[in-house]
Amino acid sequence: MEKIIRIAVQKSGRLSDDSLSLIKECGIKFYNGTGKLKSTSTNFPIEFLFLRDDDIPGYVADGVADLGIVGQNEVVEKDKNVTTMKALGFSKCRLSLAVAKGQEYNGVEFFEGKNIATSYPKILGDYLKSQNINADIHEISGSVEIAPSIGLAEGICDIVSSGSTLMMNGLKEVEEIFKSEAVLIANNDLPDWKKEIAEKLLFRINAVQKGKSSKYVLLNAPNESIERIISLIPGMRSPTILPLAQEGWSSVHSVLNEDQFWENIEELRAAGAEGILVVPIEKMIL
Repeated sequence: MEKIIRIAVQKSGRLSDDSLSLIKECGIKFYNGTGKLKSTSTNFPIEFLFLRDDDIPGYVADGVADLGIVGQNEVVEKDKNVTTMKALGFSKCRLSLAVAKGQEYNGVEFFEGKNIATSYPKILGDYLKSQNINADIHEISGSVEIAPSIGLAEGICDIVSSGSTLMMNGLKEVEEIFKSEAVLIANNDLPDWKKEIAEKLLFRINAVQKGKSSKYVLLNAPNESIERIISLIPGMRSPTILPLAQEGWSSVHSVLNEDQFWENIEELRAAGAEGILVVPIEKMIL
């Protein structure tokens, strides 16, 4: 029997789309048709389980799935015994407190003795405790934004991305209590052969994500400026310097973080750099 590992992924939504896009960029092929709850890769020893996001930490902790991609908020809220292997940098959001738009708000003390509706009672409870605030937490599974307008609570605590959902429901964000992003989690008791496959997957993820944040930079420069230019774009180890057909000029090739390039672009031009090309990198193996 072929040795494979199982990874749990949210079955629908933005986190699902971003997770599957990352996996495909890692060169892993699979079919995930509409309504499909399981799928096996054709070129990597992994099986996918498409689940509700709030079920994923429990499935991984219980060993039904070996790995999972899920929001950090769900990992903390469910408080299951799992290991976070890597923060993935996408599906970023925040868990925030909100009140009615017309409500006067002067600080977290507003919630003392108040009712707060949320789907995240643990994270909210931990935050209120850290602020020495005593409030009644009403746990509801969905449509949290409606709670103030129907008199259930004076405030809510919910996931916020752009804030547009709060605005549409007559609410305003007043306190950010937790930042979240997608994370790769693992069962704590994986046998060695499963750990080996998981590390191979992590290796591919790292290569894809490092490539996304880096750029291959090529430029021409007069030889007398090379030393200055190298100091501005040092590269992973050191830049490649190639002589041009035109005497006294060289081509400089380097790999660096995109932000680092934009910080130095004016200094590069001032140093005499010309014909600057910035090329995306699909994957980068360190």
